[in-house]
Amino acid sequence: MNKGDIIYLWKDKAPYTDECGGQAQPSIKAFPVEGSRGAVVVCPGGGYCMKAQHEGDPISEMLNQAGISAFTLDYRVRPCPYDAPLTDALRAIRLVRSFGYEKVAILGFSAGGNLTCSAATLYTDGNPDADDPIDRLSSRPDAFIPCYAVVSFISYEHCGSRYSLLGDKGDDLALVRRFSAELNVTRDTPPAFIWHTADDGCVPVENSLMLARALAEHGVPFEMHIFPHGYHGLGLATGLPDVGQWPALCQKWLTLQGYGKPQA
Repeated sequence: MNKGDIIYLWKDKAPYTDECGGQAQPSIKAFPVEGSRGAVVVCPGGGYCMKAQHEGDPISEMLNQAGISAFTLDYRVRPCPYDAPLTDALRAIRLVRSFGYEKVAILGFSAGGNLTCSAATLYTDGNPDADDPIDRLSSRPDAFIPCYAVVSFISYEHCGSRYSLLGDKGDDLALVRRFSAELNVTRDTPPAFIWHTADDGCVPVENSLMLARALAEHGVPFEMHIFPHGYHGLGLATGLPDVGQWPALCQKWLTLQGYGKPQA
């Protein structure tokens, strides 16, 4: 596997493809680091209607700088059925796990953060009887990193993400609750690194605060940083002295979690 390789999530046609308006087969773009113990699946944001380029490959490159392998996920969005993005994310976790990494995390921004939170709370065990060996692996991430994430579709929600994902089912309460991660945290939810800005004018900071409260109530370890200022969609936040600290903080957290290269 080489840097920049495009790896399709399914060798054959992916689920829901016929309903996705001609979107490309979902894939991951490889940013491997030789000797890294862990890898991170990176989910760009984009309101479930596109993917923001600055929240994809540049984030994988940043993780590489800390000796951590990364894979940028090209997941499907509107007009695909609501299950398609999560199906892609869980398959990506399984696929990256099949490469032999000790740990696999998932990181995402905004609506990609909603996808990240959904993967961390709606994962499934592997099917030991599956014909596809990748489907025999668990899709539970070992950690998740929601960045100014759309956590809830109920309180302080980002209506655009909700209706892009759910379409004409946007008022279906069962689905709204399914994709509101603060309601689905359990004791088995993986540890989290959370960051947001207090004055985010698009996705209110309360999203991250609700997630942190749910994690705390269930005894799930997490690290959270709320920076006082910063517009929505910052990505790496290069050149901003305050919120621009988040990449280094995240790198350190992942390294302590065991995702980098073994210490000499």
